[in-house]
Parts: sequence; C-alpha cells; structure tokens
Amino acid sequence: MTEDARFVTPDTLDDGEASLEKSLRPQRLAQYIGQDQVKTELQVYIAAAKQRQESLDHVLLYGPPGLGKTTLAMVIANEMQVSIRTTSGPAIERPGDLVAILNELEPGDVLFIDEIHRLPKVVEEMLYSAMEDFFVDIIIGQGPTAHPVHFPLPPFTLIGATTRAGLLSAPLRDRFGIVAHMAYYDESALTEIVQRSADIFDTQIAGTGAHEIARRSRGTPRIANRLLKRIRDFAQVAQQDTIDQSIVQRALQLLQVDTRGLDVVDQKLLHTMIEFYNGGPVGLSTLAANIGEETDTIEEMYEPYLLQIGFIKRTPRGRIATELAYQHLGLTPPTK
Repeated sequence: MTEDARFVTPDTLDDGEASLEKSLRPQRLAQYIGQDQVKTELQVYIAAAKQRQESLDHVLLYGPPGLGKTTLAMVIANEMQVSIRTTSGPAIERPGDLVAILNELEPGDVLFIDEIHRLPKVVEEMLYSAMEDFFVDIIIGQGPTAHPVHFPLPPFTLIGATTRAGLLSAPLRDRFGIVAHMAYYDESALTEIVQRSADIFDTQIAGTGAHEIARRSRGTPRIANRLLKRIRDFAQVAQQDTIDQSIVQRALQLLQVDTRGLDVVDQKLLHTMIEFYNGGPVGLSTLAANIGEETDTIEEMYEPYLLQIGFIKRTPRGRIATELAYQHLGLTPPTK
C-alpha cells in the first residue's frame, strides 16, 4: 500500500472527490446517522431557538477526524433555515480577515470555523466580543491618525470544530453555550452509513459486505465511505454486480487494511514500539522519527483509534503497546 492509498488522512480532495463527498452529506438531523445523544440535545436547542426566534447559541464540536463535525454544522444551519459561511482557523491570519467574514453575515447566520484551535491569538481575542456582545472594535489608520471604530454585528451562531479541544484557551471554550463530543461510531451505525452511500453511488451491496466495511472503518464514516469507493472499483473491474463480503475481504487485503481497520502506518507504529523498544514506553517524537511521520499526524490521526481499541497506552514516560496489540499482531507479549 503506497502513501497515497492511506485511508487515515486529513481531507485533501480534488474537485470531483469533494463534490462526491458533498453528495454523501445528510441535510437534516433525521437523515444524520449516529451520534444519537448529540442529535437529541441539538433537536431541543434548535427547536427552542426557533420558537424564541433567536439565533442558536454558539456550538463547539470536538472529537477525532472524520466523524461528521462539518456535516453536522451544515445540518444545524439547514435546521435553523439560515445560511452558513465556512472557513478554518489557519485561514484567518489577521483580525481584518475575521472582520471581513463577520461583515458578510446576516442575522441568524452560522459561521463555521474548522480547526478552531489553530486561530491566531489576536484573532481569537477579537472573537470574544463578537461571540458575547456581537461587536468588534477595530483600529483604523496608523500612527497619530489611528483611531478605534466600534463595529456592531448581527446576532449569529459560531460553530467551532476541533480535534484538539485541550488546545482551546479557557476564555474561548467558555463562550460556547453548547459543547458536543463526537464519539466513534459503532458497527451498526457505520453499516447503515455504508448502505446509504452505496445507494447514492447506485451500487448494489449485500448486508454482509456493508458490515465487513463497517467493522474495518475505525469507527469513522469518512473512512467507511473512502473504503466503499475503492472496493466499488475492485468489484467493477472483477465484473461483480454486488459488493459482498468476499470481494470486500479481497480488496482490503490488497489495500493492506486488516480486520480491525489498521493500515500500514498503524501496523508500522505498533511494530516499531514492540520490535525496537520492547513495547515501550517510547516518546512520541522518537516514534515519529522512526516511522517517518509528523508528531501531530500520529497524535491526531492514528493514536485516538489505537487508544480507543486498547492497543496502546499513554504514560508520563511515553507510549506503551498493550497485550491486545501483541495478540492482534500474532506476537508473544514480554513476560513481566
């Protein structure tokens, strides 16, 4: 499996893939599969805001990548029957960038900021008054002619999404009235998502095939949909009308995605910990250097799932491979 064939990656889609991803997104909460606790709460908050004819309170969505935070933000805007403006933390470099975005909002609109933990500090501080009192103060001019201007804003809803909630400052985090944790999906919900996506792709899929994809998707809808697209290619070339369990197993074997959804990077990470460092503890930067990945990539993209399924542990001294990891790789744990 080459680096380009990885499935645990940030979004780097071309225009065609982005359009296809958009077609898979549900438009309403009733269509949104999974995250039942979050949906139940949002239904109440949205209904109450609409009854009062007010903007929805600011929303913070946090959790691992690929769980539907962006999609949920769009669903919230649809349910509120307002427009949504989307951007990301790294894209707002200066206070002027933020003012330009805020200036385009109509009353009640949603502003969605992905990777909100990466906002520059000066921009974040400007957000405080915008979120709390719906105004910003900006400085016009330079030197002796510089003077502050009070810039009122319409009531709006900020939806922030982050994979690193711990990196948010307390003042910013405290200004979100609604905080929702996006959890990994169970196999039942993922199976339903795969079947829905197959219908959109106009592809026949057996229940066993959908379930096999679901159980190898790391609890993540984005990965389930990416696997489905690749398996659809294998089925088409094999002239197989229906995606069943056997074609899924053959395709994923070639793609080097194992029965727990681990790809080559996960396996390389675990083997490095076990074979080079006797299972750990080993530091994150040391691991990153050994497998040729950035520390942020390991920490944000790979570790959360390995922690979730109990294959690694974090300790003050570093990462440790658990007995479950040894068993999964067919290796004998060291004697204690």
